[in-house]
Amino acid sequence: MLKIPTLLATTKNITSSLSRIEQKLPSSFKNNLIKLMPKILRPSLRFVPFSAQKSLLIPALHSIYNEAIEDGYFEFLQGKWLKISIIDLELDWWLSFDQDQLIMAAPDDNIAEDVSFSANGDDLILIAGRKQDPDTLFFQRRLKMEGDTELGLEVKNLIDAIDIEQLPSSVHSLVDFSANFLQNTRDELTKQSYQVD
Repeated sequence: MLKIPTLLATTKNITSSLSRIEQKLPSSFKNNLIKLMPKILRPSLRFVPFSAQKSLLIPALHSIYNEAIEDGYFEFLQGKWLKISIIDLELDWWLSFDQDQLIMAAPDDNIAEDVSFSANGDDLILIAGRKQDPDTLFFQRRLKMEGDTELGLEVKNLIDAIDIEQLPSSVHSLVDFSANFLQNTRDELTKQSYQVD
């Protein structure tokens, strides 16, 4: 069985190969694949235990936001809870900040969030890959915020400051490939729709 570090180490080579293949695929096929991915991933993700999700998410967030954490930019989240929902994957995470680190609550802790952000997975990948800015997605109602508005604006500012280059290179490559794949497919489909008109 492949361990996570081994799997991540091979990701960079895989994404390089996928980039070459992706350029040869028809846009309609890529678009269908994008629509199909949540249906493929959703059943599998239900079986990923909370401890595994936490052991991946918290270190990733600490890598991305290390400087912001050290500079005290997360203190506004002290004693408050942020819920992040990936709608199409039916995945919810509750995050807070305590003793200079991000913490995560299990779903069965029944935490009442102070603010929540929700979006589909592909839009979150586009944000992480710097292909879309959160404001645009807010105006298009593709990124939704509910709850404490002031707290939400603080969180949105942190989303704007995402720096995926702080992630391990294999994870950075995967996010970068995924964001490019999504954006290129959307651009190709938009271009084709103009040509038809």
